[in-house]
Amino acid sequence: MISDEGVRLGAEAARRLARSGLYEFEPGLTPAEFTRIEREYGFEFADDHRAFLAAGLPVNIPPEDGQTWSRPWPEWRGGDPAGLRRLLDWPVEGVLLGVEHNGFWYEGWGDRPADGPAALSAARHHLAAAPVLVPVYAHRYLPAGRGSSGHPVLSMWQTDIIYYGLDLADYMHQEFDEARGDVDENWSPRATAPFWRDLL
Repeated sequence: MISDEGVRLGAEAARRLARSGLYEFEPGLTPAEFTRIEREYGFEFADDHRAFLAAGLPVNIPPEDGQTWSRPWPEWRGGDPAGLRRLLDWPVEGVLLGVEHNGFWYEGWGDRPADGPAALSAARHHLAAAPVLVPVYAHRYLPAGRGSSGHPVLSMWQTDIIYYGLDLADYMHQEFDEARGDVDENWSPRATAPFWRDLL
């Protein structure tokens, strides 16, 4: 059972995206499909993300020239398993890339090993304990977790992590609503996922 607040936020996110007119939708994921996906990939969707995907699956459209992501919406139904796994691994792999090539080290991990391969191995070990992030669209992510909702949407690009929405519904407004205007000065998202929030 998902929370009423999760249902409300997910449904509002779906309405906002539909109002944009940018995408067509397939029928939403069924309970059996959620169970298969979560079992296969080892995570549980947050309640609002689950409600959003149950309302309808956005359909990827052919990419425009120069578009970075050819299939920005994760294709949870019938998508390439290796491609979905790459999307799920993207946040961790981005941090590991920073450790290996850019000298990144999170102070909460203690002293960085002097040896490069040892530092990479230690970082991989620490990242295994970080909350799982689930792709929403391209490199925009929400924390996983049944029974949770209202997390800010994060844009993940290696260790360059920024807010893209107060929650899933606000994200749909920020990303897809051409009439959004300037960001409200009172807009103050607060990340909820340990480790990842420290990189913002």
